[in-house]
Order: sequence, then structure tokens, then C-alpha cells
Amino acid sequence: MQNYFNYFTEIEERFQHRRGSLLMLSTLDWALIETWREAGIPLEAVLRGIDNAFDKYDERARRTSSRLRKVNGLAWCAQSVMEAVEQAMEAAVGASNVGATEPTESGFESERVAKYLEDNARVLEAAKIAPPADAVVAETGARLRALAAGLRVDPTVPLEDLDRTLTVLEEKIFAALLTAAAETELTALREQASRELAPYRGKMQAVQIKQVQQQFLQKKLLEARSLPRLSLFYMSLG
Repeated sequence: MQNYFNYFTEIEERFQHRRGSLLMLSTLDWALIETWREAGIPLEAVLRGIDNAFDKYDERARRTSSRLRKVNGLAWCAQSVMEAVEQAMEAAVGASNVGATEPTESGFESERVAKYLEDNARVLEAAKIAPPADAVVAETGARLRALAAGLRVDPTVPLEDLDRTLTVLEEKIFAALLTAAAETELTALREQASRELAPYRGKMQAVQIKQVQQQFLQKKLLEARSLPRLSLFYMSLG
């Protein structure tokens, strides 16, 4: 994936720039970006979709005498992003692949990544989590330490492979938290997600809405228990 470690920040910066004022992305917005990332949508397609959406918005603003409602969420651009993806796929048909090697990303040296894994391991080990989820969290902490030790022995481990492993570990924690969470907490979080998604349902596919709701729930459960996100994306944002 191009611009692998800048995926989140570049999308946030482009959205804020086109909106014309600083607006911190919401939990819902971050969840949407994660679904794009997991679907393998290129950064360039997302940025193009954001630009296209705001180009249309600006054109409508010029043509109307009334004031348009301010854009308050990244989900407003979701449909335009998917259109940009389709356009990119069509443009790629028949194009030849260039066998260029991507430059190595700076700032993700093996020692720094190993320290990031160990820092997260310490947080997991110190967390006060109710059983049975506590066992999964503790096991994940031990696994992170093992990954850090392995990275020091073999610094050539591909970062994308490592990140896939971290994503699996995070999903195991989420599944454990989901099982242990109270019904009232889960109901409240699902209702919150539905409320925040309501203005954008017409611009998002049903599958995408379901994915965003799941990501939203995962993020909120982890935040409520002060548990870290494990992906290397969050190392880049730290």
C-alpha cells in the first residue's frame, strides 16, 4: 500500500484543508478510514474522492444564493471515494506495471518498532480487565514482547506482515472484550454509532456501514478500558 504509514494523517489533513477550517476527525471518521485501509483502497483514490466531493460542494455553493450546510464528517465523502476507486480501476485497465521499488519508509527502524511493541505490552500487562478477557489481554502482552524480541534478532521482518499479525491480535482482544461487555454498554455504543451514521447512510453502501459500525464499537471498547491500538499506523500517529 502506497504511503503506508501516512494513510490516516494525509486523509485527515486533506479533509481539513478542503473544509477550510480545523475539524478534528471523530471516532466514526477514524473507523471509516480504517475500513478503507483494510479494503486496500489506495491513498491517492481517497484523496481524489475527497477533492471531488468538495469540488462539487464548492460548485453548488457558487450557484446558490442560500448558504449550504457545513460539511461536518468525513463520511460525507464516502460515495465520492468509492467513485474515485472505480475510476482508478478503469484507468488501470491495460496499463503496464512499472517494477519500481518503493523507497524505504523512514522513522520505522526495527529498534523503534520493537520499543513500540514493548510499550504496548506494558500497557496491556498493567490493565485492569475483568475476566475472561483479562487472560486474552495478558497473552497478547506476552506475544508483543516475543515479537519485539524476534524483530531484534531479525530486523528484516516485513513491516506489513508484522502489522497483519498485530491486527489479528487486536481482533482477538476485541472479541474477548465484546464477550465480556455488559449488554447496556454495547446497546449504548451501537445506538451512538447509528445516530452518528444517520446523516450519511445515503452516501455509504450497506456493507460499508456495517464495517464502520464494527470499527466504531471496537475503538470505543478499547478506549473505555485504556487499551492501546496495536497497528503500526498508531505508532506513526504517536
